[in-house]
Amino acid sequence: MDFGKQIKEIRTMYKITQEDMAKELNVTRQAISNWENNKNLPDIEIIINIAKTYSYSLDNLILGENNMNNIAKKLINDGSENKTIKMNLIGICIGAFLLLMGFSLIILKGMSVEYIDNYGILHENFFLLPMGFLFIFSGATTFLILGIRKIINIIVRKNRYE
Repeated sequence: MDFGKQIKEIRTMYKITQEDMAKELNVTRQAISNWENNKNLPDIEIIINIAKTYSYSLDNLILGENNMNNIAKKLINDGSENKTIKMNLIGICIGAFLLLMGFSLIILKGMSVEYIDNYGILHENFFLLPMGFLFIFSGATTFLILGIRKIINIIVRKNRYE
């Protein structure tokens, strides 16, 4: 049984209106109507609140009776989206760190003093410039890869819902 039918079943079991249920769950009556018509699905906190308030099995609400219903699919998709968001955040942090290090090394190279000692040896931090450019290139590549992955995810998600 899908989630909308279960909500309607709970309401008929307790002989309450959508308005009464909405007041008990601190949501709008339209939210209850959307759930019953499978136009929208609630968050996990509300699902747990429904199970507690109406002494209904959380397993039945999420999984349905024998197979996965739409709420279980939503929870699985939400979990994978959260994982993607976390990975993107980590990638952004790494890319920003690499860019910051690259610019810092180039600035340090510009501020460093080059001199020739008494023996005629040049003392120069020559390695700072290529290292700085390497860090900048790595940071830019990280952002480019994240952008391409985001575009691919949008295309895949669009094709999935068509």
